Amino acid sequence: MDLKNSQRIGLVLPNIPTYSETFFNSKIKGLQENGYEVVLFSKSSKKNQHSSYKIVTAPNFTVRPYLIIEILLIFWTCLIYFKKASKLYELNRKEGKSFLKSIKNIFINSYFFSHSLEWLHFGFGTMALQSEHIAEVIGAKMAVSFRGFDFYVYPIKNPNCYNLLFSKKVRYHVLSDKMKTFLIQRGVSAKDIFKITPAIDVKLFNFQENTSRQFITISRLHWIKGLEYTIEAFYLLKNQGIPFHYTIIGEGIEREKLTFLVNQLGLNENVTFAGSISHLQVKNQLEKGGIYIQYSLQEGFCNAVLEAQAMGLLCIVSDADGLVENVIDQETGWVIPKRNAILLAQKMADVLQLEETKAQMIKKNAMERVKNEFNLEKQNALFLSFYSN
Repeated sequence: MDLKNSQRIGLVLPNIPTYSETFFNSKIKGLQENGYEVVLFSKSSKKNQHSSYKIVTAPNFTVRPYLIIEILLIFWTCLIYFKKASKLYELNRKEGKSFLKSIKNIFINSYFFSHSLEWLHFGFGTMALQSEHIAEVIGAKMAVSFRGFDFYVYPIKNPNCYNLLFSKKVRYHVLSDKMKTFLIQRGVSAKDIFKITPAIDVKLFNFQENTSRQFITISRLHWIKGLEYTIEAFYLLKNQGIPFHYTIIGEGIEREKLTFLVNQLGLNENVTFAGSISHLQVKNQLEKGGIYIQYSLQEGFCNAVLEAQAMGLLCIVSDADGLVENVIDQETGWVIPKRNAILLAQKMADVLQLEETKAQMIKKNAMERVKNEFNLEKQNALFLSFYSN
């Protein structure tokens, strides 16, 4: 690899990371501090002013003013980098794409042509679709991260979507051992799969003395988060005459459905939808909470559960893949089989009545584990190893 390219990493993301997106920002900062230049490729044209890295915007083919001019500029780029465009065309045709689809694919990936990189890393599996050949074309090594929806849900709706990707020479980043096992079952070599869990800023999210027994969840309002089962569990709790309050932080497409469910079950005075709030406000809400619930049907890992544990909240989670590794049952929290509101309600009632000495032991175990195993420094070191091996 040319020395000019050996310290340059391209990250492909759907959007420019905001201040609150600790994972990507800490990763980029860690790479930069260790001598890497980071180039961010994104479909979003919104560029954060605080960005300390180069941002390259993907072509946008939606009908709008100046579209013809932009297409002409893309065509000119393909002429300047004719060898790369030709190589991509050959790979597309060899794959079985038609002439028109091959040309379209060249246009889609043209924004990569002018960049010399050591690594081209797609931040989500779905970002690599239609770009499986581009790393080879520009002479870069290829990496792909799988995180959750891209791994568990998208392939169900789009069978065999990753067949071409799995046939390429790729280094994979996953969040859990179960993700790694699944990729091995799909024929990916274990030596090409690296588990690097999420991490949090343990200096920001640290222990706050709190004996509250209020419940809290931070989540997209999406069916995969199991919020319907969670609300049904609270309905069972109320029927037992147990007082409680539950705050849900986040927005999503299920807001209307969940609001209707809360109203229908007579929980309006017990459940608050706080909506989407800032990262600092999330921290403030966690300081007021006492018990954190994450009863997802599937979960890559979940940063919010790490943050809750770090701040001394008692955590009850489902047995969705990543959550089993996030929380150690009976030691740092409780893991409950998913899709079972009755079991969840029973565990919530048990935790509400938990002796303070037992609660303090669980909190201490969780806080120490998060501090030691899920800190940003450890995560950065693992990513440096990921790119250097």
